[in-house]
Amino acid sequence: MAEEQINGVIITFFSTASAVGKTLISINMASELAREGYSVCLADFDLQFGDIRNYLRLNPEYTITDLCDRIKADSGSSLMPMLTTYAYEGVAFQVIPNPNKLEEAYNLSPETIIDVLKNLRMQYDYIIVDTTSMFSVLNLALLDISTIVTFLGIVDFIPTIKNMKIGNETLRTLNYDSNKIRLVLNRSDSKTHIQLKDVVSILGEDFYHILHNDFISASESIASGIPLVLNGQDSELTQELRALVARYTNKGYQTTETQKKNSWLSKIFR
Repeated sequence: MAEEQINGVIITFFSTASAVGKTLISINMASELAREGYSVCLADFDLQFGDIRNYLRLNPEYTITDLCDRIKADSGSSLMPMLTTYAYEGVAFQVIPNPNKLEEAYNLSPETIIDVLKNLRMQYDYIIVDTTSMFSVLNLALLDISTIVTFLGIVDFIPTIKNMKIGNETLRTLNYDSNKIRLVLNRSDSKTHIQLKDVVSILGEDFYHILHNDFISASESIASGIPLVLNGQDSELTQELRALVARYTNKGYQTTETQKKNSWLSKIFR
């Protein structure tokens, strides 16, 4: 019997500003989805300066360069054996690392990278894509193929907000389905004199989801190489990340306390 193919969901993280937390959040989304039992592939398509391999302490044998070479040689070949596995405490997902060498990034065509994604989405429930902060040819192609685009912003300086507004308006002109673009605010309570309500007024719409600033937890996660949703700390930021995943999967997120209550009740009514 032929193996059943999946039409996986592609969630792309995009921004018009650097250092907004795309990599941290994309890693945690992949980790949480894998923790919930989904098959997940995390792609680092910041081809020149991607940092997923460093965050997760990976030493990949193959990168996106090798996957592109394979797909050009045989479009129907399985790419899964060439992916890098991240595993921690029984949770595992696959990773597509960025190229080993800077010059390799210039030789990769957006069309071939998209072919890689089309191949892999038949094998995974979710593909999470981390990108650079620009409207490049590759990023536009990634936005087109994505099921959901998480447009990530922070509220720190006026130029950042201006770029967020321009980026959001540009995305809206691409005539995507209204539910495709999810405006997410990261580090919402950073020390700044800019009020959130003023940013919402400037953008002309509310944020889909808000993540609070937790510099200590985020820094410890990066230093340890263990995603927030897997390190057992259950910080406020961890709960907010899980709540974001729950909204994307249409599952209601339960806090640790609720899970404990449900576990106690389930023992009674077994």
